[in-house]
Amino acid sequence: MRNRVIAALLGVVLAATSMSVPSAAASGPGASVVRHTSLGLVKGTDERRTTGTFAWRGIPYAEPPVGDLRWRAPEPHRPWRGVRDARHFGDGCVQEGRFFSPAPSGPHYGLDIRDGLKKPVGAEDCLTLNVFRPATHRKNLPVIVFVHGGSNMVGYSADPMYDGRALARRANAVVVTVNYRVGVFGWLDLPGLKTGDPVDDSGNFGTLDQIEALRFVNRDARAFGGDPSNVTVMGESAGAVNVWALMVSPLTKGLLDKAIPLSGGLKFQTPTEARTYAEGFAEEALGSQGSPEDTVRRLRAIPAGELIEAQVRRGAEVGDPPRVLADGSVLPEDYHAAIAAGEYRDVPVLAGNTLEEGKLFGSAIGAFRPTEYERFTLQYRFDPDRPSDLRVRDLITDQYLPIDAPGGWNEAADGLTDSIFTGIVLDSMNTLRAAGNDRLFYYQFAWNQEPAPFDDVYGAVHAMDLPFVFRTFDEGVFEFAFSRRNEPGRLRLSNLMMDSVRAFVRTGSPQHRGLDTRWHQWPRSVVFDADDRWATARPGEFEG
Repeated sequence: MRNRVIAALLGVVLAATSMSVPSAAASGPGASVVRHTSLGLVKGTDERRTTGTFAWRGIPYAEPPVGDLRWRAPEPHRPWRGVRDARHFGDGCVQEGRFFSPAPSGPHYGLDIRDGLKKPVGAEDCLTLNVFRPATHRKNLPVIVFVHGGSNMVGYSADPMYDGRALARRANAVVVTVNYRVGVFGWLDLPGLKTGDPVDDSGNFGTLDQIEALRFVNRDARAFGGDPSNVTVMGESAGAVNVWALMVSPLTKGLLDKAIPLSGGLKFQTPTEARTYAEGFAEEALGSQGSPEDTVRRLRAIPAGELIEAQVRRGAEVGDPPRVLADGSVLPEDYHAAIAAGEYRDVPVLAGNTLEEGKLFGSAIGAFRPTEYERFTLQYRFDPDRPSDLRVRDLITDQYLPIDAPGGWNEAADGLTDSIFTGIVLDSMNTLRAAGNDRLFYYQFAWNQEPAPFDDVYGAVHAMDLPFVFRTFDEGVFEFAFSRRNEPGRLRLSNLMMDSVRAFVRTGSPQHRGLDTRWHQWPRSVVFDADDRWATARPGEFEG
């Protein structure tokens, strides 16, 4: 007991100076690193010999949202005694298994993700975050908080595509990745949930999780060597929708200083839409409804997996549940009016899109020939460094062939890009510019050097820029795209993009010496591209 007390006290003292706790293995790979947070001591890993970073994984920032806390605003986690193990990722939040979901066996990427498709995966006790920083003793580093994508239906912070270690080292920043509730657990608006508290009654539980994570960062950034007055919130796809939402929420004042929303924009749904869905969902889950209070009591008693199964059944009829709700308290009823009135976080913005976003969404129009199970298997097993007899026609249905013909895959995918992404980015950026924000930057990602046939099937597809921003080429959904042949060019391109992030989080501008062009403000852009050998950053302009 005496030794544990001494070790804990020593951890507190050394954490205050952002130093690792001495031990027999303190200088070796895998040695523990202890920090003192507002909730208690956390022990991470010293990975300086392998990745040049320190890492803390699975830190809880809120109480588990279970039992009576299901469909409630998150409560800050209670302080703990002793040293909490923060060497492993926490579970992804409970969700319907899809391409970007965790494996059924836990928060990791593997072939068995296919076995969880359309089934409940993850856990309800999931509100954790991960912290990565360079393995130095530098303090007051910029902080990057990353909000994962996945249509606000799926996703998890342990996805290897979001591994923050390389970005932390290259950007010389503290990188935080966050889990938050998704699907019906993240957004649900039922009469029986009303408490009289406008925040609790908003239905925006996933949004509130992200805000609670930002509050943790604000309190505890210094424990990890970060500067709480320089926090950049970054997200991709639904994560970008969430970043935009955080920018207009009245609850984020003082919590964010810059924003990097990639492939997303301002896109809220109405309480009316949410209420209609919620009532149908309750009927689906329960079979019948009683009073509003009885309905909620029964829903809270149902195992989380059964609720996901009801969500899947309901989705087959009416689609996914509404997410990110214009409730009037957590988020404004009219974000255009709020921004025009100056009621938003007027911060520098670095937005981006890939040039062929829509090529990830072929299932929506019946363009992919294999089933989701078959496509995941095929991509997982594809070796980008071996010759393959796989052809475009093996992946794309005859209706969209030839791909470059009128009505073919390229044209159809362009239509998906325009309908899903182009409009909301144009609206979001122009709304900020009209409000007087003169720190708006934008990039377009054009890299399409995958081995055939994926260069045509996917090309510069939605989310393909993320492995370049994080430099996570070795594992994940897009591993099939990265060969030894295209390695020199993509590594150079990754350097350009990561250095742009490094510059932006420090100065509010992504301009840096490595760029061959001047980065003008929106609607001008920089187009990032590379062949197999060299990377380029050329001037461009938004076309929508």
